Formats: sequence, structure tokens, C-alpha cells
Amino acid sequence: MLSKLRDCCSGSSVGLLLLLGLPGLLGGCSGTGDKASEPVEIADAKPKIEPKSKYGNPKSYVVFGKRYYPKASSKGHVERGLASWYGKKFHGRKTSNGERYNMYAMTAAHKTLPLPTYARVTNLTNGRSTVVRINDRGPFHGNRIIDLSYSAARKLGMAAKGVAVVEVRAIDPGRPKSARRGGFPASASKILKAKAKARKKLIARQTPAVKGKPRATGRPLLYLQVGAFSSRVNAEHLQRRLANYIAEQVRVRTREDSKAPYKVHIGPLGSRKRANNLSRKLASLGLSRSLIVVE
Repeated sequence: MLSKLRDCCSGSSVGLLLLLGLPGLLGGCSGTGDKASEPVEIADAKPKIEPKSKYGNPKSYVVFGKRYYPKASSKGHVERGLASWYGKKFHGRKTSNGERYNMYAMTAAHKTLPLPTYARVTNLTNGRSTVVRINDRGPFHGNRIIDLSYSAARKLGMAAKGVAVVEVRAIDPGRPKSARRGGFPASASKILKAKAKARKKLIARQTPAVKGKPRATGRPLLYLQVGAFSSRVNAEHLQRRLANYIAEQVRVRTREDSKAPYKVHIGPLGSRKRANNLSRKLASLGLSRSLIVVE
């Protein structure tokens, strides 16, 4: 990619449109359509032990006046941020490690991870996850952390939108269990337990118990609605992912009838001010369409 610098959705305008909640203005980077709401059955990349690329791992390199230092190892690498994708325009061109880019293969580009590196990429908005083989450098515009192939973007349900908030977790090919979906290190497990304890305390303050049963506090309860899905599975994916970022309780509301959506609510929240502050925090993660509901 260093020989053919590119970025399919260039500039900071992509991040701005995402935060404003205008997905209709974000087409697929290659111009290829996609039914983003439907799961796509595409096989993950299969991690295997490979030697480092002869050409893709210099000590450092410079793009647009900025110097990057590729890592010696991907061990323990985990990061969260914006992902984008690249497609037709670059199909068949050489990648940074000398291979030909195939938009239908499960590959990706990263600025500093060793080439090749296998990584699990998870869309934190809908919970979809896939394994890719990183064999290219980029993206070099805006605040994006990884560029995915078209097929990887489709599998994550982000091809039509163009960008998504993701987690990138490196995989050790010598340890197959590291590729498992949803695994957390011990430190993360402790954090999740602490957050769950904080959620219980918050609920106890909002709804005191009487003879072992919760009762109303005499005032309406505020919730922040952050998603509505036709599939309960997708709603529960978002529920689990949000637990990594916030201490408040996240629940999936049972739909009233067969045509109603499964709604994801955060709360109860102590005040409208707290709801507005939480809404701004979620907007920074790409969830820009939250709304306050009262029960």
C-alpha cells in the first residue's frame, strides 16, 4: 500500500458524518452495494504460523510527513477505534508485503502491526466478529485504526455505511484458543465484575426493595435507548459490548408484539443531565442515535 497510497473514504468528514448519525451519506468505499443489516456467511481467515514479510516490516516509514514504527510483535495487541474498508479501485494492486490485494479475501491493512498478523475484528455496534489476515499498511487519513477488505466489511455489517467502531485483537497462531470469540483477559474480567457490582448498586438506589420486592420510587425512571433490532441476537450483542464501556445497567426490552423491535436500554438513570452526559459519551463511540425514554 505504501507504493499506492490510498484511503477509500478520505478525510475527517467520515468520522463527522458517523457522529452526526447520517449513515445514508456514507456509501460503500468501492461503490459496491450491500445489505448491511443481513448477516453474511463468509469464512474467517485461518490463523497459521508464517514468517514475517521481507518487504512489509521496515524499522520505520514515513507517510504524509509522519513516521510510523512497525511493531516487532503483535502479542497482546488490543485496540478500539474506527475501521474503514477498500475495494474495487485497489483490487489486484500490490500490498505492502508484496502480495496482490484481493477485495474478496479476509484481509486488512494496519499501520504498525507486523505483516502478516492475524486478528479478530469485532464491530462494537452490532456485535459481529471476524478473523482477518493483516498484509498491508494503512489507513493514513483521519482517526481510523484499520482498513478492511470488502468481504471482511460485509461480514461485519459495515460495508454500506463505510466505517464502524471496532475492536482489533491480535491472534497468536500458535495458540488457537486466542482466536475464540468474546474471550477476555483476567484484568478485563475483574473490570466487568466491578461494573456489574456498580450497576446493582445503582438499581438499588433507584428502586428500593420492600419485603424482597422492588417498588416504585414515586418518580418516573429515565432510560437511554441506544438501539432497536428486529433480531434479539443482535440486541444482546450490543448489550454485552456496552458492558465493556459503561457502569450502568444495559437491558434488552422484550417486544410488545411480533412486529415490534427489541430495544436496548441503559438505566435507570438518576437524572436527565446524567442521560445527556452518557449520550455524549456514546456518541464518541459511534452510537449517535440514542434517545431518552421515560417509564
